[in-house]
Amino acid sequence: MAKVFIYPATSLILSDLVARFDHTPLGTALGIRERIQTPGLESPPLQITPDDPKRGLKYAAVEVPSGVRGRMAVYGPLIEDAEAAIVVHDADFAFGCMGCARTNELVKFMIRQRSIPTLDLNYPRTEGEGEEFVAAIHQFLASLGGRL
Repeated sequence: MAKVFIYPATSLILSDLVARFDHTPLGTALGIRERIQTPGLESPPLQITPDDPKRGLKYAAVEVPSGVRGRMAVYGPLIEDAEAAIVVHDADFAFGCMGCARTNELVKFMIRQRSIPTLDLNYPRTEGEGEEFVAAIHQFLASLGGRL
């Protein structure tokens, strides 16, 4: 069973597909849930702690906006932990929104730098493309091993 980083990291659809094919999805749902449920979080709507931008310095320079550093404090450790990645380009906002163009560029760069097996797909726009989309994900996850 491989740990698969999903992009967009907020996509519950991708997360569910990866889990159904017996791998561990690495997305933000569990990390954000943990942050929201942690007692003492001063700004629940922001979903980050005051220390997150500092932790984000590991992934982005001090000149980068604090929002990017805060997001990278969440995404960076997931990417470091990933054994593979699925990246969906031009996704509909309902599929999963990352919310920041600069963070998106940095996340994709970090995935490429890791040299892990990566499946790059375009978001499906028709039913046929949707079937090919799921089949490609299944084939990719099967190539990683595990029970499928």
